[in-house]
Amino acid sequence: MASRISQTPLQRRRRLRAGRTQLLFTLVGLGLGLAVPRVTGGPTAPARQVTDMLLGLGFGVLGATAVIFSLLFLVVQWAHTTFTPRLTLFREAPIVWRTFAFAISLAAFCITAALAIGSRTDVSVAVPVVAGVLLLVMLALLRTLQLRAFAAIQLAPVLHSITERGRIILDALYPHDGASAPATSGPLPPLYSTLTWPRPLTVLQQVDTVRLLAAAQAANAVVVLHSLPGDTLPHGATIADVHGAQLPASAVLDALVTGTERTFEQDPQLAFRLLADIALRALSAAVNDPATAVQCLDCLEDLLGGPAAAQSGRPLQVTGPDGAVRVVVELPGWEDFLRTSLDDVIAAAVNSPMVLLRLRTLLMRLRAESHPDRDELLIRRLAWVEGELGGRFPLLLREAAGASPDGG
Repeated sequence: MASRISQTPLQRRRRLRAGRTQLLFTLVGLGLGLAVPRVTGGPTAPARQVTDMLLGLGFGVLGATAVIFSLLFLVVQWAHTTFTPRLTLFREAPIVWRTFAFAISLAAFCITAALAIGSRTDVSVAVPVVAGVLLLVMLALLRTLQLRAFAAIQLAPVLHSITERGRIILDALYPHDGASAPATSGPLPPLYSTLTWPRPLTVLQQVDTVRLLAAAQAANAVVVLHSLPGDTLPHGATIADVHGAQLPASAVLDALVTGTERTFEQDPQLAFRLLADIALRALSAAVNDPATAVQCLDCLEDLLGGPAAAQSGRPLQVTGPDGAVRVVVELPGWEDFLRTSLDDVIAAAVNSPMVLLRLRTLLMRLRAESHPDRDELLIRRLAWVEGELGGRFPLLLREAAGASPDGG
C-alpha cells in the first residue's frame, strides 16, 4: 500500500491539552468581562442588581465543576470495574474538558464584569443578556455531558463506540476502495543502522510519518519501523532500521509520540483488545455473563469480516515527492487481529455453550467470506471450538452441525 505525504494515514493528531483549553477559555471570559460592561447606549439596568446577579452566578457556577469531576470519577471507575481498565473513551472525550473550561470561563466573566461595573449606578442590559446566554450554553453543555456519561456506563453504546473507532482506523490503514495499490518498489537499499529505544518503558501512541518522511527524504534514506502504535517499548527494544544513508536517531525518535497507555488515534488493534477484554471479564467466574461475551463477539465479527481487515497483511509504504519509498511501517496482519480477538476468548468460554456456539458460527462465517489463504487459521480455531463443544456439550454440537447448510 503506497501513500504520498498528503495521504498517509499515520499523521500525528495534535490535541489541545486540557490545561491549555482551560487557560484559553479563562482568558476569553476575562476579556468579555472587561469589555461588555463598557457597552454604552440602549436600555440600562440597575448596576447593583446586575452586580449581585453576576456574583451569585459566578460563584454558583463553580459548583458545575464539582458535578463534572464527580461524573468523570464515577464513570471512569464504573468503566474500569465493569468493562476494562484500558477503556478511556469518556475520560478523553472532548466534551468533558470543554465543559469544565466553559464553566471556568463563565465564572471568570461574571466575577470580572461585576468588578468592572464598580460603583456605577446603571449598566447596559448587554451585561445580563450575555451572562444569560452563556448560562444557557453552559446548561446545554452539562446536558450533553450527562447524556454522554449515561451512554458510557451502558454496554451497547460502549461496544458501538469501540467498534466505530476501530473501523475508522482500519479503514485508514487498510483502504479497500482500490485507490491505493501495493507499491511496486524494488528492494530496499543496504542496511545502514538499527535504532533501539533509549528511554524507560513506554507505550508508542502515534507515529508522525510526515515528519519522519521529511527527515528520510533529506537524508536520502529509507526508514523501516518495526514498532506500531499500541506497542510497548522497553528500554533497548528495536524500533527501526535505517537503509541507504545515515539518519540521526533523534530524527526517528522525535517522530514517535509516546505515553503511558494505548490510544485510539493510530492503534489498529486497540478495538480488538478492548472487545476481547470485555468478553473475557464477562466470562470470568465472578461475573458469569455469557450474553455480554456474545455481544462482544458480534462486534468482533463485524471488524474481522469487514473489507478493511481483509486487506491487512501488507506494510504501509509512504513515498516522498519523488515517488521513492522513504518510510515503511510493518502493520499487523489478519492473523494478529484473529489471535487478539478470539484465542483467549475461546480458552475462557470452554464452560459456556452459548459463547462456544457463537464462536463456531463466527468462524464458519469468516471461512465463507475470507481469502482462501486464511482458511487454515480459521480451520484450526474451528476445530478447537468444536472439540470443546463435542467434549462438553455433544448434543449441542450435533444439533448445530445438523442445522448448518453443509451439515458440518
